Amino acid sequence: MRAPRPAASAPAPAPAPARALSRRGVLTAVGALGLGGLLTACGSDGDSASDGGGATNSPTGGGTWRFKDDRGTTAEADRTPKRLVAFVGAAAALHDLGIECAGVFGPTKLQNGKPDPRAGGIDVDKVTILGNTYPQFNVERYAGLRPDLLIAQMTDPPALWYVPEESAEKVESLAPSVGILTTKSSLTHVIGRFADLAKSLGADLTADPVTSAEERFKSASATLRRAAGAARAKGRGGLKVMVVSASADVLYVAAPDAFTDLATTSRSASSS
Repeated sequence: MRAPRPAASAPAPAPAPARALSRRGVLTAVGALGLGGLLTACGSDGDSASDGGGATNSPTGGGTWRFKDDRGTTAEADRTPKRLVAFVGAAAALHDLGIECAGVFGPTKLQNGKPDPRAGGIDVDKVTILGNTYPQFNVERYAGLRPDLLIAQMTDPPALWYVPEESAEKVESLAPSVGILTTKSSLTHVIGRFADLAKSLGADLTADPVTSAEERFKSASATLRRAAGAARAKGRGGLKVMVVSASADVLYVAAPDAFTDLATTSRSASSS
């Protein structure tokens, strides 16, 4: 299985505005691919939040847990997974949905020890960090967590983002895994897939933090549409934004069509 190879010092660009919503979790997961404001149902772009390929499970009782991921693979366990390990962006998304991870990998702490924006609302001092940069992934520490489930985004299925190619087989032999595709789709669909997964793991999607985040997402979307409309009304031809991510010696510029949140933002702005 070929694993993606992000630059060790500068992962894929993440738009700064996306990081401001709901402790930056879901939208960071989606945009940065680690991937917000949580939107568990259809958004203003009219796309369904889920394709129906989610879970058959008993999150509060006995029975087999199953979840069909975006590789078309069904992860299974004889009980609902509790010890979760995820790429930090996916962990941030699940945190916003009420599901906590025991371990994370990917950009979690900055050099000064503060949380990386991709960590969203996660308390980075309370999770086990398996590796902060690519291709760091401490397999021994991962095994020591006795994981029930591994979760990561995907840009090029079936490879899981930030799982190093050289250790991918060993990593995936230790626990079932779930991959969520965060490209070639709408933002609301991707958020919906994380919601599907969170619900299968026992999350209450009607809880106030979740529904409040949904309202903030809708409000932020409406603000963006108004800003774009105002710019066009002034004869500027609309807003033009360049999204970048910088390392010590490289400046990365994001291609809007390659990032689900950027593509959705562009559509939202153009529809105002």
